[in-house]
Amino acid sequence: MAPPSSRRSGFSKKAQFSVFTGYLLAGVGALAGFGLLLLSLWQPSAFAPLRGVAGDVVAPAGEVTAAARSGSDGFFDGIAGYFRAGSQNAALREEVEIARIRLAEAEAIKAENRRLMALMALREGETKPVATARLVGSTAASGRRLAFLGVGRNDGVKPGMPVTSERGVIGRVLETGRNSARVLLLTDSESVLPVRRAKDDVVAFAEGRGNGLLRVRLVNLGINPLKAGDLMVTSGAGGYYKPGVAVAVIKEITPDGGIAQLVAEPSATNFVAVEPIFEPAAVAALRSPREPLDEAAATQPQSPPVPSDQGSE
Repeated sequence: MAPPSSRRSGFSKKAQFSVFTGYLLAGVGALAGFGLLLLSLWQPSAFAPLRGVAGDVVAPAGEVTAAARSGSDGFFDGIAGYFRAGSQNAALREEVEIARIRLAEAEAIKAENRRLMALMALREGETKPVATARLVGSTAASGRRLAFLGVGRNDGVKPGMPVTSERGVIGRVLETGRNSARVLLLTDSESVLPVRRAKDDVVAFAEGRGNGLLRVRLVNLGINPLKAGDLMVTSGAGGYYKPGVAVAVIKEITPDGGIAQLVAEPSATNFVAVEPIFEPAAVAALRSPREPLDEAAATQPQSPPVPSDQGSE
């Protein structure tokens, strides 16, 4: 005969004790939990030591998990960075190139400001310039040596006015327009400038050679006193230039003088000052009677006419 599918606990003492024990433990657990809940509400800090012990127990496992997570993140970041390295390097190179360009521009502005400050300091306490302008261009391939300024008659510039930089003489104004002017550079073959040696009264004429150099010819021939390295300055003769402005440095000795290098190289000059004629009356006296006088010269006392064979400077 087959046994019944289910039996009641009352048929076995052991089964009855097991069920009773289970209910008893469940009731004790519920009461203990309820008591702990009341205790946590009444004294929240009472379980702090237990929480600390539990945290100490699970901390090593948490560290292992965090290390594994960080390692996996670093691995995937490394793979992604490898594929992005090309574009990042290109962007960095572009930024570095732009930074270099900006740095070069800043250095150029700094040098330009330094030249302007030097030019202003050169004019401090001296004759006020008629105009200060940028040297906008010069002839390079032509046999003539001319430069161009961005100022003209509207700015008070007139033919014959000296043009100087912070270093020395550049030349003098040859022709003027309303807002522009042509400058005859010292190196032009038609330029002749009276000069003297800076340390004494050895006088000479500085003639342009058309090749960027000057030929210095002594007025008094004989033993040549010039030496390489001597500085030649304007003598003031002729009335155009005031005396004592640097012109050139002797670099080679010749029988009648020397070959000199310009102190104020036009190709390396950005800003120049146009100065008034040093002695307008003297310049007016040297002009041809048929040549009109400058307005500045007309306001000065006139000197007696000179013979036409003296010519202009």
